[in-house]
Amino acid sequence: MMVTQLGHSCLLVEIADTRILLDPGGFTPGFEDLRDLDAILVTHQHPDHCDLDRMPALLAANPRARVLAEPQTAAQLTERGLDVADLATDATFAIGPVTAHTVGKQHAVIHADIARIDNTGVVLRADGEPALFHPGDAIDADPGPVDVLAVPINAPWCAMKETIEFVRRVAPPRFVPIHDGLLQARGRTIYLSQIDRLTGDDVQLVDLAGGAPARLT
Repeated sequence: MMVTQLGHSCLLVEIADTRILLDPGGFTPGFEDLRDLDAILVTHQHPDHCDLDRMPALLAANPRARVLAEPQTAAQLTERGLDVADLATDATFAIGPVTAHTVGKQHAVIHADIARIDNTGVVLRADGEPALFHPGDAIDADPGPVDVLAVPINAPWCAMKETIEFVRRVAPPRFVPIHDGLLQARGRTIYLSQIDRLTGDDVQLVDLAGGAPARLT
């Protein structure tokens, strides 16, 4: 498996000769220049995870890509004339040799006065490859055993103590930080060092900063 963080929560996952893009949002520059994608998955409608204005260009450049989005988001994309299927909760489907399973239903609470939207996390698995879980904007779901956990490290809805407990509960061998678009470099380092230290020696941090792909076996 090759994983590239293109920015914020946007990951390009290359698994079993399949190219899957997750959460192409407004904090991610240049995602519309990607080619040869097999699938585009969107966990929820917030603009830092789904850039409605640039999605048409991405789909035009990848006409064979399957597009699946959390249902509320899929409705917004369909209104723009895009061919999008629902990423329903607790569903399993195939993307070529890759099995995708959806986990979770709602976005984390931002504030009691802000209505919660839906959020659908995704576990990707393939024979002979690590399993990866991208939770979107929620850390309460149970993905089951996974080898790589994408961990939101900073958000208006998230405290570091909750992030640490999320990693401890899922207990993956490795985690990759995501949802870091609001952090400057020194602040990001503080978050990562604390999460890495407090989640124990059995969990390895794989930092994808800089946009270089990482091979995970």
